[in-house]
Amino acid sequence: MRLQHLLRARSAAVSAWALGIVITLVAGAPAAAQTDSQGVRVAVQDRSLGFGDHVVVRGRVAGASAGIPVTLQFRPARETEWRSAKTVQTREGGRYRVGARMWRSGRVRVQAGGASSRAAAPVAPALSAARPVRVRARVATTHVRRHVTAGRRVRVAGALRPGGRGRVVALQLRRGGRWRTVDRDRTAGNGRYRLRERMTAARSLPARVRFRGDRLNAPAVRRLGRVNGYRSAHASWYGPGLYGNHVACGGRLYPGTVGVAHKWLPCGTRLTFRYHGRVVRARVIDRGPFVAGREFDLTAALKSRLGFPDVGVVQVSQ
Repeated sequence: MRLQHLLRARSAAVSAWALGIVITLVAGAPAAAQTDSQGVRVAVQDRSLGFGDHVVVRGRVAGASAGIPVTLQFRPARETEWRSAKTVQTREGGRYRVGARMWRSGRVRVQAGGASSRAAAPVAPALSAARPVRVRARVATTHVRRHVTAGRRVRVAGALRPGGRGRVVALQLRRGGRWRTVDRDRTAGNGRYRLRERMTAARSLPARVRFRGDRLNAPAVRRLGRVNGYRSAHASWYGPGLYGNHVACGGRLYPGTVGVAHKWLPCGTRLTFRYHGRVVRARVIDRGPFVAGREFDLTAALKSRLGFPDVGVVQVSQ
């Protein structure tokens, strides 16, 4: 049995050398060409693809005419069988171009030769060397609850593609300049996942869902924007009669200035305000208000964007 395998390998090597197959996998940044022991030259430009991206193979069958079949083959990770992805015919001079969409990581190779209706004579099949291709998964979201009252939970639901049971996804929030994992879930058979985190205080943080990667797919990330925990604060507004004047944090106040006045928060502090479903980010630009019971003074532009009345209660993430 071992002798038969050796004879088959030797026969394949001889056929590949005779055809002189040259292939290029095209998808991104260039990399150095490589030559294997079978005399098949392979130049790989990028072996990292997004979910559903095409891997494109260009090359030439040396000494061949038009009409030689060339098949792109793919073997998914954790599998042993090669699958035919697409077959094309060589053009004049033996050149060809063939591509196929990829959803999982694995290895690709090219088979050239075999029976052909266009070729003058059949050519014995020959295989190129196999090269790895890494394909990122896709993290999809079907529901994101990102605005909550402090003390309640933000929630994220979605699906990882391709699906599969037990694949780990994580909800991460960015704090202190680092992404920190606050919840994890293992996917169901259809790739579904659910993640959540309690916003224990009023705050606004960047959030994302991250798949850490496995043998089937490379790591992937889905950014969610910011998640916000709010508290209530009394506010008013100011502006008319003060336009053109200097503000405490530097610069001047104009009708289009989007900002807020606060008595002690550091200048430049970014806050998220929410009023009746409208959400606006604004910086502390001035000091005030100087009326008892009010915590914030909104500029006219911020008041307009929120649809805020003259005096009322606004939700703030600080």
